[in-house]
Amino acid sequence: MTTANQISPGMTLNLDGKIYRVESCVKVTVAKGTPFVKTKLRNLVDDEIIEKNFKPEQTVQEVSLIERSLEFLYPEGKEYLFLDVGNLEQVFVPSSVLAEKVHYLKEGIQVKAMFYGESIFGVELPQFLEIMIVKTEPASPGASVKKGVLETGAKLDIPLFIESGDVIKVDTQVGEYIQRV
Repeated sequence: MTTANQISPGMTLNLDGKIYRVESCVKVTVAKGTPFVKTKLRNLVDDEIIEKNFKPEQTVQEVSLIERSLEFLYPEGKEYLFLDVGNLEQVFVPSSVLAEKVHYLKEGIQVKAMFYGESIFGVELPQFLEIMIVKTEPASPGASVKKGVLETGAKLDIPLFIESGDVIKVDTQVGEYIQRV
């Protein structure tokens, strides 16, 4: 157990059975009243940010997440099958954990996954991926970009000179075209 005075950004806490990462933490003292610790916490399951105040001596449960490397195999129903590179076990990841990241998954991509016990709480894609364009839509007159469909099914704004079959580098954090490969 940790006291609220010891909370710092980056820590992972278990509050009421939910796992949160501390985004920011400020110790507040007021002239007339008791001091408190004001935090912003990110729920690792649904990415929701909440603000919570703690009394300085209040105890909180700090948890440690285990980071494991997974390789994407294929989708299966509403889940996605990955191979744990460390122990060669198959791991099913629900689509709710992946959220928008499913648009950049293709066979063989390695991701970092955060586990607490046997539950998976987050998946981090590589920042840049090389993905092929399978279809382009005609650009409207005067436009500097057009829509392209990636081999993973995601739609992206791409420059006019990119054609079907080209491989491009995509920033998975913001979902933008970087360059042609």
